[in-house]
Amino acid sequence: MATILTQSDPSRPVSAGYKVDISRGQRIGRVSSEWFSRPDDERFLSLSSLHAAVRARAERATARTVETRDVRVEASREDAERLALLVPGRDQPIMPTHWSFGQLCSLVGAPASYLRQLPAPLAGINMQHGLLSHRAELMKTLETDDGRIELRAVTGPDYGRIWDHELVAAVMRIAGDGTGDTRWKVPGLLDWSTMTHNPFVEVTKDTTTLYASDRDVFLFLVDDAHPIEAGRLPNGDPDLFFRGFYAWNSEVGSKTLGIASFYLRAVCMNRNIWGAEGFEEISIRHSKFAANRFANEAAPALENFATSSPAPFMAGIKAARERLVARTDEDRQSFLRKRGFSKGDTDRIIATVLDEEGHPPASIFDFVQGITAVARDKPHQDARLELEGKAAKLLTAA
Repeated sequence: MATILTQSDPSRPVSAGYKVDISRGQRIGRVSSEWFSRPDDERFLSLSSLHAAVRARAERATARTVETRDVRVEASREDAERLALLVPGRDQPIMPTHWSFGQLCSLVGAPASYLRQLPAPLAGINMQHGLLSHRAELMKTLETDDGRIELRAVTGPDYGRIWDHELVAAVMRIAGDGTGDTRWKVPGLLDWSTMTHNPFVEVTKDTTTLYASDRDVFLFLVDDAHPIEAGRLPNGDPDLFFRGFYAWNSEVGSKTLGIASFYLRAVCMNRNIWGAEGFEEISIRHSKFAANRFANEAAPALENFATSSPAPFMAGIKAARERLVARTDEDRQSFLRKRGFSKGDTDRIIATVLDEEGHPPASIFDFVQGITAVARDKPHQDARLELEGKAAKLLTAA
């Protein structure tokens, strides 16, 4: 069996991977979706290189608020695909990106998919009309000078920008470079043949979980060299967890800022999170006071999770294991049906616990494990999320 590092003894060496039981808890595919969709130039091997990249583009950027009626659309019959904007305070024309063109269309109420199919002069006429008649009168632009001047974003005047580098810097305050110089690091890998999670894997373009594109940033880090023991498995082995979190932002308005924290049992090669428990999320819309909310809510919440004791989580798991709510088959059926589970799901949950745990469900924890196991087999995301939500409520109530 692998050497167990507890939170109280972080200095002991790791002799091998940690034996984990991923049949418990939830599977979270959010990081896997990011990992699958990112090309090499959006993958970074350290937080410092990620921060340098997003900070550099912010330093090349200019944000301004302009009157929409003062913006001129420039297009030529000689180049049917070139459309540019002339904005007050800048002599050179600005080229919209694919993203900012869509934002501009949305702002003036024009169908982006339709305008993209038109020759630039015709699209320009429609766009100019929308700008002249735009009732809100003002818009905020984000322009970047990187050899050529690009329009990266167009938003309403009250858009509260949180820069991508601000989020990365907040993470670096607790995680350093994210490569093992602190507790927090790019996650290791689950070995499916032995069901052990190896925390120490080289950070490469294939294994990294630090990403940034021209419109967003996303990062995922874990403390997987210091497992937390939260009770015992049916075979007597320790039930081991690690802490983890992922965070995301878009300074150009493609998504909110958000941070999700949780406990997990393993991360596989495809960057799926296995055996997750205690999932919590905070998100901040880029509204007028977004920057203050980030400073006063999100950043402190991240630091608090990184440095706080896991005792409340362990106490919750312990309480759920000890709280017996069903002693007979009738109790089990009644417990689940009263909480909105269908007859079919009720039977499957009871059968799953009996099969995986070797006994019918009796405690809150038994029912939670059975519910999340059945949820993993649901083909439709809505049904899966509904079951996982019910499981989370049960665990919280315990």
